[in-house]
Amino acid sequence: MLVLFLALMYFLMLRPQQKQQKKHREMMSQLKKGDHVVTIGRLHGVIDEINETDKTVTLDCDGIYLVFDLRAISSVTAQAPAAVTAPAAAATSEAASDAQPAESAADDSADTADSAADDAKDDTK
Repeated sequence: MLVLFLALMYFLMLRPQQKQQKKHREMMSQLKKGDHVVTIGRLHGVIDEINETDKTVTLDCDGIYLVFDLRAISSVTAQAPAAVTAPAAAATSEAASDAQPAESAADDSADTADSAADDAKDDTK
């Protein structure tokens, strides 16, 4: 009876936990820069740097860089995109440079409107 109880405990408790740990170790070994991850505190971020010697990871959370222990990574939500081919990257950079003047002109007009509104508020005080 005791052997049956131990075998049942192994298959219901220990074995699933070992499988989950193995899956988590594999996920951790496949982490790379650019992966979108979630920490155990439910903080979402993008991996900026992995330090294997200190076992830390630096996450970019909307421009704020935070250093976490590797064990703090709970899951990977999105893998980093594959390497972009050179012609596609060149086309993207050309499109961005073409759009730059239009964006800066729009920003200049918005800045002018904002400063005029601020001046109007200052005059009323």
